[in-house]
Amino acid sequence: MSETRTVPSLRTPFTEALGIEHPVVQGGMMWVGRAELAAAVSEAGGLGMITALTQPTPADLVKEIERARTLTDKPFGVNLTILPSINPPPYDEYRRAIIDAGITIVETAGSSPEPHMDIFNAAGVKVIHKCTSVRHALKAQAVGVAAVSIDGFECAGHPGEDDVPGLVLIPAAADALEIPFIASGGFADGRGLAAALSLGAHGVNMGSRFMSTIESPIAQAVKERIVEASELDTNLIFRSLRNTARVAKNAISDEVVQILADGGQFPDVQPLVAGARGRKVFEDGDLDAGIWTVGQVQGIIRDIPSAGDVVRRTVAQAHLVLTERLAMFG
Repeated sequence: MSETRTVPSLRTPFTEALGIEHPVVQGGMMWVGRAELAAAVSEAGGLGMITALTQPTPADLVKEIERARTLTDKPFGVNLTILPSINPPPYDEYRRAIIDAGITIVETAGSSPEPHMDIFNAAGVKVIHKCTSVRHALKAQAVGVAAVSIDGFECAGHPGEDDVPGLVLIPAAADALEIPFIASGGFADGRGLAAALSLGAHGVNMGSRFMSTIESPIAQAVKERIVEASELDTNLIFRSLRNTARVAKNAISDEVVQILADGGQFPDVQPLVAGARGRKVFEDGDLDAGIWTVGQVQGIIRDIPSAGDVVRRTVAQAHLVLTERLAMFG
């Protein structure tokens, strides 16, 4: 049953900068960040994200944005992940579609946002850039982003090559940055939000937690696997290639790890890690069809609620931790 009770808002520099109620952001995940999920998060006072490249064309992205607007009138953003590729997507066209659709919040990831900043700034778009290190966060700050999302080593997807966990990375970022920033990697509830705020962050970004919600557009079998899995059930692949990625532990990722440990190179595993295979996992629920990303935080995800409930109870629990529990030591 969905919880509809009102919870106190948690105002931070991040919520003030982005015009949202709660400092809870839904990660812009490939194949997951669609209208229903993004709108549900935003409607509950958080910040939902539509993933641009999940949509096959810029025109489809505009339609997805319009669909989200039929579900909420609150702010939501679009994720635009920019990665080097032999056949890159038409990033300029996606960027133009975002602007023309009236989106005012964009999450960038992958390559530096610098080539896009002049155009986004001219259109009044606030950019949140996702980083895995303090040095990259400082570069993003220098090129004019509104906020940074900083990923600890616990995160799903690409944690970078420094292997610094959030407990160290968050306060290090807090000491170095002047702009608002949110913490990403390892967050699923209000205890994590309270911890991030205590360490100097201004909110949290949650990906795996929102994968396992009612509105998440992935197969039920994947959601149930996240609930069943422990914090030990991930693999780090591509370590030897200096392109580390954290993915769910399954037959395919085990095979990839072994091939690379035995001296294999990317061409030896390329057929196993094809994006189409990962998409099949999410669409068909075949958990061994390909690799799929999930974080260590799955070890504390134990249910499949509505996305709105996740936002509300995360904020409510954070309030409890920051007031009643800390008062015990006062």
